[in-house]
Amino acid sequence: MDRQQAHELLDQLSPAQFDAVANLIEVMIGEDGEELTEEDRRAVAASRDYFQQNPDGGIPFEQVVGGCGLTMDQVRQHQGE
Repeated sequence: MDRQQAHELLDQLSPAQFDAVANLIEVMIGEDGEELTEEDRRAVAASRDYFQQNPDGGIPFEQVVGGCGLTMDQVRQHQGE
């Protein structure tokens, strides 16, 4: 996938989906060991609330991970570091 294709996919997302993907990207490129801010915690809580109320309204995390060229095992290994 190239940048143009990624931009086209981002353009298809709802505002809530876009925010979730943008937050994921920020986490992926953020500094290791960086603590969550209170704003981060509120955003995570809002995202969880949204998806509890709209269980069919999002993209499965596994699909997002795969779209980034990663596997769930890689994500799990990184979380344990």
